[in-house]
Amino acid sequence: MAEYIWLVPLLPLIGFIFIGLNLKRLKGINAGLIASVTVASAFLFSLLLFFTYDNQSGGRTIELFKWIEVHRLSVQFSFLVDHLSILMLLIVTGIGTSIHIYSIGYMKGDGGFNRFFSYMNLFVFFMLILVLGANYLILFIGWEGVGLCSYLLIGFWFKNHAYNDAAKKAFIMNRIGDLGFLLALFFLVREFGSVSYFEVFGKASQLPSGTTVLTLITMLLFTGAIGKSAQIPLFTWLPDAMAGPTPVSALIHAATMVTAGIYMIARSNLLFLLSPVTMATIVAVGLATALVAGSIAIYQQDIKKVLAYSTVSQLGLMFVALGTGTFAAAMFHLTTHAFFKALLFLGAGSVIHALHGEQDIRRMGGLKIKIPFTFLLFLIGTLAISGIPPFAGFFSKDAILLGAFQFGPVTGILTTAAALMTAIYMFRLLFKVFYGIPRFAENASHPVHESPASMTWTMSLLAILSIVGGFFGLPHFLGGSDRFAAYLSPVLATPIEGTRSESINLLSEWMLVIIPLILVIGLVAYSWSRFVKRANERGDALGNGWMVRWVSNKFYLDELYEAMIQKPVMWLSTFLHEKIEIGIIDKLVNQTGTLVVWIGKNIRYIQAGNVGYYLFYMVISIIIILFFNLFK
Repeated sequence: MAEYIWLVPLLPLIGFIFIGLNLKRLKGINAGLIASVTVASAFLFSLLLFFTYDNQSGGRTIELFKWIEVHRLSVQFSFLVDHLSILMLLIVTGIGTSIHIYSIGYMKGDGGFNRFFSYMNLFVFFMLILVLGANYLILFIGWEGVGLCSYLLIGFWFKNHAYNDAAKKAFIMNRIGDLGFLLALFFLVREFGSVSYFEVFGKASQLPSGTTVLTLITMLLFTGAIGKSAQIPLFTWLPDAMAGPTPVSALIHAATMVTAGIYMIARSNLLFLLSPVTMATIVAVGLATALVAGSIAIYQQDIKKVLAYSTVSQLGLMFVALGTGTFAAAMFHLTTHAFFKALLFLGAGSVIHALHGEQDIRRMGGLKIKIPFTFLLFLIGTLAISGIPPFAGFFSKDAILLGAFQFGPVTGILTTAAALMTAIYMFRLLFKVFYGIPRFAENASHPVHESPASMTWTMSLLAILSIVGGFFGLPHFLGGSDRFAAYLSPVLATPIEGTRSESINLLSEWMLVIIPLILVIGLVAYSWSRFVKRANERGDALGNGWMVRWVSNKFYLDELYEAMIQKPVMWLSTFLHEKIEIGIIDKLVNQTGTLVVWIGKNIRYIQAGNVGYYLFYMVISIIIILFFNLFK
């Protein structure tokens, strides 16, 4: 089966090409059906590969053709099939299929229906290239491809200027991170003469841990991950990406683009373990991002913005797991997060669909009665992401907390605080949307209604995965065998001895489960009291002081970036345009043209057509030549 792995990315590509060439010809929902079938076919092939692939040696490279031969650099266009790539195939194609089917109902009637599904297929294609590439150069192709598709999908409703600005913001901020990735590629070629994973890891393992060149390369790779996976300071593009249709938000946040940075570091785990400085930096950045984004999410009023900052915070927790060396825990949370975050975004889309485009949670309330099925599914997603057993998020977050406490008590406490924030902002969202008195406008022509079956049943499948998904990684102290970590063990290394504490015993593991769970239950009870029992009291969230205003305005980071970067760049651009380009360069070019015209007008009088003048010029010329020859 592995020999035919190229079929997996080929199927969505065929869908993109076919729909793209027939944008005007395809009628009804045909484009959505074609796009969904191609991605579903890729999922079925991935599923078949999962059950038949039994190579425990670390992976198999499938070479398609020779690509680049330059001096000592040889790059094959090849795919890597191993347990990590198969896992990502299942996530991308499985969640992608669900979102495609959901989109048929959500986007029905939209003027860009066919164009939307062509972009979605292209997005999935590039993400599959990213996770299947056997070297960093192919990964970079997929990396740039998903960046392009995110630009197209975020700005899908391009007639809205604000949406175009959001698309450009995402594109530009990703280019900043991508520059770091590109520089890392140059250093890989210079130091190791290759971009192949196996060759780079083999040669890097011969270097001492903490070597400067390894630190430089891993820090540059991490810079790329910061941009793509929306970490501080390059995370502000992700909340603005909510400008795109809700299925796009689900695809970007759950299964594709933002997970690319997590996957890249997990794929390069052998390289990163050789740089303790980079690993510590990853922990610091991940923790800061999780805390900052989690606190911002508590005060957002847009249903999609709450989920967007939630994604940033959850990605921060995954980076903490990566930095502490618990790569399996990071991938486990990436997997469970794909389930419940896709469910939550699609649930938000169902709410928006029911309210005919309304996204402000202050204009919702009481929807539990109007759309009970959506409420039930959204509740499951909320319980899962909040880490309440036996839902999926409980097990994956516990694995991250265990690794954080093994790394150090301060890291463990801060990580726990970031994880607890999830319960506050998610139950605040749940209670304000579905409980209390209705605050939305409803009339006979636009009644609030449940979403169509193509949307609700797709969400039901994700809800089931959000319930049972955690049991795939049931830890040993809870009576399981942690099959998830065992499955990835041939690919993911363990931390180098001495980089983390092993002081966590069985009692401590149980305490790490019980104490956060008690705190989560307490926060849920507080949220119920604050947003249901006392919902009509003045104020929102936790107060109205200066701190609340500061956090509500996202720590004024966008304003800070505008003042420090955007305005100076615009001033410099205006100065160069008006003073240099128009004032000097344009005048120089225009004066040059004027001079040529003046010379032409005056020289033309020499050509008067009078033979006498020509004889006179000839004699004068002969005298001048003789004069110079005489002196020579």
